[in-house]
Amino acid sequence: MAEPEIPRRIVIIAALEREVPVLVKLWRRVERQHEGQQFTFFEGPLAVLICGGIGAERARRATEAAIAIYRCPLVISAGFAGALGPGVKVGQTIFPTTVIDAKDSSRWESVVKDTKVGQTDMGKGVLVSFSSVADREQKGKLAREYGAQIVDMEAAAVAKGAEARGVPFLAAKAISDDYDLNLPPMNKFVRNGQFNTLGFVLYVSPRPWLWRAVIRLARNSRAAARNLCLWLGNDVLWTTATLRLFTPQEQARQEQ
Repeated sequence: MAEPEIPRRIVIIAALEREVPVLVKLWRRVERQHEGQQFTFFEGPLAVLICGGIGAERARRATEAAIAIYRCPLVISAGFAGALGPGVKVGQTIFPTTVIDAKDSSRWESVVKDTKVGQTDMGKGVLVSFSSVADREQKGKLAREYGAQIVDMEAAAVAKGAEARGVPFLAAKAISDDYDLNLPPMNKFVRNGQFNTLGFVLYVSPRPWLWRAVIRLARNSRAAARNLCLWLGNDVLWTTATLRLFTPQEQARQEQ
């Protein structure tokens, strides 16, 4: 007996569950296989979300698996990003028009300009994807070299994967750290696509001069996650920005 067809859904690629806590809590958790590897998905009414892990390689694998399984009409790279200048505020959700890979300067245009969000200040600007967590000095260099307003680690890999399969791409990024925030050495705690929170706490605990920055980052991250989930779970966003990518027959099935 043939297995039931998996409904076509918009795909959201995030790095970690803590970036999208409301959605992973409310949506159905399922395990699916792709090319011998198991992936965890969170399925909502119109979209499916996968937390692929930190970094470009993890994002690439998650994108390939999600597109193959769900035959999606749209891929969204969602999660946290850092501000590269004073014009971007913590907690704000940004839908950049252009995504650039700092590794080779390749770039992609998102479909946000064709949506109502794209006609606002939230739908403008450039995101640059960097290979590691950018500190204050690196942020300045990225802003000057690419004319970018925000930085992340995964959006370029997601955009590249979507383009290779002919799927439209969108980025939705919530700002979790200011351009001038002097972060502790975060990169040493990233292992196998995950963040070693316990190791980070043990490192910071005996260094009180780092406490203020860490508390500020934690507070900012909670605000960013809350606002990002409001956008990703908002019916207005789906109906005005993305449902037009389904055929009328598919829209009818989704609404049943």
